[in-house]
Order: sequence, then structure tokens, then C-alpha cells
Amino acid sequence: MGNLGWMVAAAVAAVVASWAFDAVVKLVWRPRAITRRLRAQGVGGPGYRFFSGNLGEIRRLRDEGAGVVLDVSSHDFVPIVQPHFRKWIPLYGKTFMYWFGARPTICLADVSMVRQVLSDRTGMYPKNVSNPYFARLLGKGLVLTDGDEWKRHRKVVHPAFNMDKLKMMTVTMSDCAQSMISEWESELGTKGDIVEIELSRQFEELTADVISHTAFGSSYKEGKQVFLAQRELQFLAFSTFLSIQIPGSSYLPTKKNLKTWSVDKKVRSMLTDIIKSRLNNKDVAGYGNDLLGLMLEACAPEHGESQPQLSMDEIIAECKTFFFAGHDTTSHLLTWTMFLLSTHPEWQEKLREEVATECDGKVPTGDMLNKLKLVNMFLLETLRLYGPVAFIQRRVNAELELGGITVPEGTVLSIPIATIHRDKEVWGEDADIFKPERFENGVSKAGKYPNALLSFSSGPRACIGQNFAMIEAKAVIAMILQRFSFTLSPKYVHAPTDVITLRPKYGLPMILKSLKV
Repeated sequence: MGNLGWMVAAAVAAVVASWAFDAVVKLVWRPRAITRRLRAQGVGGPGYRFFSGNLGEIRRLRDEGAGVVLDVSSHDFVPIVQPHFRKWIPLYGKTFMYWFGARPTICLADVSMVRQVLSDRTGMYPKNVSNPYFARLLGKGLVLTDGDEWKRHRKVVHPAFNMDKLKMMTVTMSDCAQSMISEWESELGTKGDIVEIELSRQFEELTADVISHTAFGSSYKEGKQVFLAQRELQFLAFSTFLSIQIPGSSYLPTKKNLKTWSVDKKVRSMLTDIIKSRLNNKDVAGYGNDLLGLMLEACAPEHGESQPQLSMDEIIAECKTFFFAGHDTTSHLLTWTMFLLSTHPEWQEKLREEVATECDGKVPTGDMLNKLKLVNMFLLETLRLYGPVAFIQRRVNAELELGGITVPEGTVLSIPIATIHRDKEVWGEDADIFKPERFENGVSKAGKYPNALLSFSSGPRACIGQNFAMIEAKAVIAMILQRFSFTLSPKYVHAPTDVITLRPKYGLPMILKSLKV
């Protein structure tokens, strides 16, 4: 072997040695050092296992919970969706450390510590975006950006969600709901007084219809195609949720990656066409009065500037965010609200009376919806027990102190919303019971801690679309209550599950009866 061969071999050996050293540091020394440091501060947790951390146990616990079916009177789905938190909190307390692969993760089930994280305005706790499939689904829009980038995005997106604009969109929401209800009435006309309908799929279609119209106006048909592709991306993203993301693996031409790239390319292409068409026609028709138009208007170059506020890629990312966040969460809120109304007939009657009084048989307007106090309380309690998002995460950018604990840089903070929403120290001894009255005096006074309802997160990064979701849910529920009474089908199986968002595993079959005499 000549000198060149020796030099190449030496270089390869050096690279391999460096890689091996880094691997030992990351997979052995660092986890041991972090475990020692946190245990010295009183933070325990399940021990670290080489490479996989605690993922094996989390998967095993979830597999055990996958077959669980609850009684319809039980709202405790935590053993199905978050069985590791249910097991570990009694053992290690509300604040403990576990390992997602070699990544240290601290569970924060203590409301005061959660508030400290979510109310932060300094950027110390950015969003945790470690899953590239999730980033493709949501886009690097308002939900996943941080710091100055987030402020720039928010400046463009915020005007689309002010209350006056949302009230105008109530008409569109009601029109879409009326189309769905007309189909139900048609089915009742052919089948008699009573009909069974699977509601969860109906609400997915409805909320996709609403977001297609409110976001893309006249381009709603193309928007509906985006929704179908986004749904495919959602299931692809969730299938990777409990797997270790090896750096660079999302770039390999695996079957899953090829499918993800293909669907994402389709989504981007469709959104690009919609946006370009709008920009090309702006001089004739303006930007439009839908979410996209309002965003493009806010995005236009300001006086003296040559560049728009957001690039084409960033506008596409915001459209992806609109679509996923705007339809998925609301469809599940509607589904769980109907489930609870069907299992609490006394509340169904109370809400129907309120709707009759405030809406007087008319299609609900924004002002009418504001007066539906009982409907609002009912929706808030539904969000407490069946919030679409069961947990959220933040990341620690630099070593810092949180609740008297020194947290190492790079640690992920996991906030188990579903667990916190059932905490008797926060909500009282009746935390497991469905009780809308607890919200009689507003969200801030519903629990022993103000603002303990985290369904839309809280603080400066709270969901910008929460008013949109609540107005849509109120409008749809009010219109259903005006036309139908309903009871849960005997076919219903109570097994809440999460595919990023919480849904009934086997759908929501409901028996509807027309109220028309």
C-alpha cells in the first residue's frame, strides 16, 4: 500500500474514531451525567436504556392500552393515550425525567411550572420540532416558528383572525353546516323519523369544507383536494411519532419517505397554484376577503420596501397550518361535543332551549352566538375532558432554572395536557366528572389555578385560531340542536385514541330524530 493508501486509511480511521467517540458521549456519558445531575436535585424517573431510552416501555404500555374500551360514562382515556404518564407520575411525582431515545425529556405536570414556561416572552422555551414528518404536515408557519421569525409571521396572520373578520365568516360556516344538515334531512325523509349517521367523518368533511371556503373562497374545490392530501400526511407523520429519528434518515429513499415527498409535493403544488392565481388577479379582483386574501394583503410590501413580508414558501407553510389546525381540531371538538350531548340528555335540552331563545329559529349570527352562555360552558368542559391535543412540548435552548431545578440545554419539556385537565389539585374532587357549571364564571375561575385550561395552550403562543374554532363549533352545534334530537347508537365503542389529535377510534355513530312536526 502506497503513502496515499495509508493516508486515506488513516483519515477514514480518524473519522470512524471521531464518530464512535461522539456516539459514546451522546449515547452513554451524557445520559449518565444528566441523570446524576437531576437526581441530585430530586428529579427522578425511569432509568435510561442504551439508544432507545424509555421508548420501548412507552410502546409496550401503549400497545397494552390499545385494546381498552371504556364505559361511556368514563372520561379517563389517559391509560390509552398517555399510559406512561399514568404509570410514572405516582412513582416519580409531577416533575420527572424520561428518555425519548437519547434525548432527555422532563414531564411537567405541575401547573405553576407549566405557566412559567407558557407565559415566557423571552424565547427561552421554543417549540420542539424534532420530527421532520410533523414539520412537513404543519409547515414552518406560525405554529412552529420562534423568536423574530414568529413575530414576522404573526404580524401577517393576525389580521385575518380579528373578531370582525371572524363574524363575517360566520355566514360561510353556517352555509356549510346547512349543506350537511340538508343531507341529513334528506336521509330522514327517505328512511322515516329516525336515522343513524356516523358523525366523526361528517364533521371532518364539514370542517374541511369550512376551511376550504373561509381560507380559499372561490378556490374552495382546489382547497378540498389539499385537505385530502393533508390527511394522508397526518397519518404518515403519526406513524413515526414513537420512533427514534436518526439524523439524515428523512432524506433516505425509503417507502415511507417517498410517499411523504410525493404527497407533500402535491400539496405544495396545489397551494402554489392557488396563491399565484390570486396574486396574478389582484389588480382586477383584489386579494379577496378570505383568510388567504387577508394574509396576502397583510403580506404585501410595505411603503418603501421591495420585498413582501413573507416568501412564497412561508405563505405555503401558513396555508398548511390553516388547513391542519383549522379543520382537524375543530372536527374533533364537534365530535366530542355531540358525544357528550348524547350522553347528557338534560344538557342537550338546556342547550336547545337556550338556542331557541337566542336564535329564535333563525340561522345563528355572530351576535347571537355571543349570547349562548350555556353552549360556551359546554364546549369549554368538552375541551377540558376531550381536548383535541393531549400534550404539547417545548425545548430548553440554554441551561436555565425552572421551578428551582437547573435544566440542561437541549432538554425537551413535555406538558401532559390531558393529565393536567384531570388533576384534582387543580380542578377539585370532581375533576373526573363532566360538569360544565365549573365554567359559569369564565375560564380563569373554573379551577383552583387561573387559566389551567390548556386546550389552546396559553400565554403569548396560545392558538391564534381559538376564536375561529369556538365560533364554528357554536354555529354548528346551535344549528344541529335547532333541527334534531339525538342519542348515542348502541354500536358506539368508547375508545378515544390519538392520531396527533384525539378522536373516537371507531367513529361516532349517532341516532338522529327530526324535531320538525
